[in-house]
Amino acid sequence: MAPAQRCPLCRQTFFCGRGHVYSRKHQRQLKEALERLLPRVERARKAIRAAQVERYVPEHERCCWCLCCGCEVREHLSHGNLTVLHGGLLEHLASPEHKKATNKFWWENKAEVQMKEKFLVTPQDYARFKKSMVKGLDSYEEKEDEVIKEMAAQIREVEQSRQEMVQSVLEPQAVPDPEEGSSAHRSWKGMNSQVASSSQQPSNLDLPPAPELDWMETGQSLTFIGHQDIPGVGNIHSGATPPWMIQDEYTSGNQQIGPSYEEFLKEKEKQKLKKLPPDRVGANFDHSSRTSAGWLPSFGRVWNNGRRWQSRHQFKNEAAAMKKQSHREKSYSCSTNYHEA
Repeated sequence: MAPAQRCPLCRQTFFCGRGHVYSRKHQRQLKEALERLLPRVERARKAIRAAQVERYVPEHERCCWCLCCGCEVREHLSHGNLTVLHGGLLEHLASPEHKKATNKFWWENKAEVQMKEKFLVTPQDYARFKKSMVKGLDSYEEKEDEVIKEMAAQIREVEQSRQEMVQSVLEPQAVPDPEEGSSAHRSWKGMNSQVASSSQQPSNLDLPPAPELDWMETGQSLTFIGHQDIPGVGNIHSGATPPWMIQDEYTSGNQQIGPSYEEFLKEKEKQKLKKLPPDRVGANFDHSSRTSAGWLPSFGRVWNNGRRWQSRHQFKNEAAAMKKQSHREKSYSCSTNYHEA
């Protein structure tokens, strides 16, 4: 009996010796495994004539499984912030170690000889790939330079527009005609002097009338809409006391704001009682009602003067007297009813 052997493709142990590699199952598993690897190898072989260089992204770190060598191989070749697509796989396929492992794999698994050349890269093809890689790097640098120039042009345009805006803001305004603004200047000057003189006076004195502005002078471009001042009443612009600083006549300084301390305690007690069950004993009792000193019960003589046993004897004597009296009244009523009958 042949010794046990392990087939990595079929993932099982067999005892038929070398005859397992000729079985239908093994050949099917071998074909499926090669077909899974073949598309990546074909994409890599297409990159030999025209290498593609891109900016590095984390997705370029992915690996693929080499069926012949039994190890993982990086599919792309990255250096710094640049990545050469399919460069890592082509470098592995052109290595002598991969060629040796491929020959061994084909011999052990009895694969088709015509397919072996598809999984190998000759040194000539790899040299051609290096040349195309240099051209790809040059073209990538040219594109990056064009992008940098475009960004620089945009930055210059933005900076120029910003400088123009700042310059337009900082330019001195046009000087107005002195004849046009003379009347308005005189009226505003008179008003400002009047406001300054009135602000120095105490607030309890009579306020001076608001200055009459000459809005109807010739040469004034403003439209007169009428005087808006209330006669006899000043404002803060004319030196009057602000409304929030004037004390009202109907308010007194000793007026208490908010509830008193007693009302606060009552409300606090009400809030405590709300947490208790509403159907408890004594919930509706009026504590503000007045009661006399005789409201306590007197059947036990507990609150009376003397000892407890004296109260007990007194209670028994009174109970016996009341029982005897009730018996006499009952017998008397029975006798009167008999005589009447």
